[in-house]
Amino acid sequence: MTDPEVLEWRFPVRVDSFSIRRGSGGKGLYDGGDGIVREVTFLEDMTMTLLTSHRRTDPYGLAGGGAGARGHNYVRRKNGRIDELAGNDETEVSPGDTFIMETPGGGAYGAKPGT
Repeated sequence: MTDPEVLEWRFPVRVDSFSIRRGSGGKGLYDGGDGIVREVTFLEDMTMTLLTSHRRTDPYGLAGGGAGARGHNYVRRKNGRIDELAGNDETEVSPGDTFIMETPGGGAYGAKPGT
């Protein structure tokens, strides 16, 4: 997870949001950690390439713990259209397009007593 300042220094982008993805961790005796949400707006034409995981499979829990939420990647185009992206993907972006990445939550460990 590159620092927002480094992304903006290295690339022609603006980091609009970088927050915790509340509720994305699995539930259990020890809940899984929450993922993050990052929104990045492009300031120039670029080719964007993604290498991410757990977009089609749940991050599994252990010893009866619940799975974490899957990740989700998409681009909100300047005209409002949403383009869904796979975990490993490539797309052309233009100024005003915004990439949204929701990382997966962690799987939980152990079942809560009484469940």
